Amino acid sequence: MAQFRFRALEEVLRRKPVEVKREDNLVSDFYGMCVFDRTKMKKYLSKEAYKAVVDAIDHGTAIDRKMADQVAQGMKAWALENGATHITHWFHPLTDGTAEKHDAFIVHGENGTVVESLSGSMLSQQEPDASSFPSGGIRQTFEARGYTAWDASSPAFIVDNTLCIPTIFISYTGEALDYKTPLLRALAAVDKAATDVCQMFDKNVTKVSSNLGWEQEYFLVDEALFMARPDLMMTGRTLMGHSASKDQQLDDHYFSSIPTRVFRFMEDLENEAFKLGIPVKTRHNEVAPNQFELAPIYE
Repeated sequence: MAQFRFRALEEVLRRKPVEVKREDNLVSDFYGMCVFDRTKMKKYLSKEAYKAVVDAIDHGTAIDRKMADQVAQGMKAWALENGATHITHWFHPLTDGTAEKHDAFIVHGENGTVVESLSGSMLSQQEPDASSFPSGGIRQTFEARGYTAWDASSPAFIVDNTLCIPTIFISYTGEALDYKTPLLRALAAVDKAATDVCQMFDKNVTKVSSNLGWEQEYFLVDEALFMARPDLMMTGRTLMGHSASKDQQLDDHYFSSIPTRVFRFMEDLENEAFKLGIPVKTRHNEVAPNQFELAPIYE
């Protein structure tokens, strides 16, 4: 084990910083380029379809089948222009990760050909195997049906060549099988209760929106050192070994100069975040060695 670690350290010392290429000099020129936001909706959707989606985002109204078909056609046109070949319903099951099943846009055409197609029904709802995800035992294997349903309040986006549709995941009887459904229900409950209170003082208040200002702290570990630690690979935590020779005693890591390799990682991460419309604002060293942080603009 010790020799494995020493060889990993030698590998770390041989690594060089990777050059990171930005899409453009100005972030504003490529910010949100992979997101089907309102600007792109105006370009690719009819006025009626655009209004239906905006009403769903702002007021939680339902999108009917006819409008869903129009939205699907516009979304497909945008996705194909940006190199997408597949679509997935992207959701957050109770596995602490994300889940996705990629389906190609192609369907059978005439004379043995295929054509790209996306229907409103495929956009709006799909049926994953609910018994294969954590459910607290509420479903039997032979009663496996669950539903993913399009959440129009979150914009669709493209990762690599896949159009990702943010969805919720529920059982046949309506139980939440993901992390997003309880969040949306909580937001709706807060909106209703807070609006009732606000209308006691101002009858013009019709909606109360909740905002979020999160930050992400993380540790960076070189891949060679990571592969030498079974505890990190299996649990993501340090379960063995002794304390580092240098810890937080000198308070010299917080806000100090960012190492070059770490800085390149941060640049690459920020570029991908900007493409997906994530307004990453702050980056810095945190307190512990190899601990860092990023935070977006409060929204």
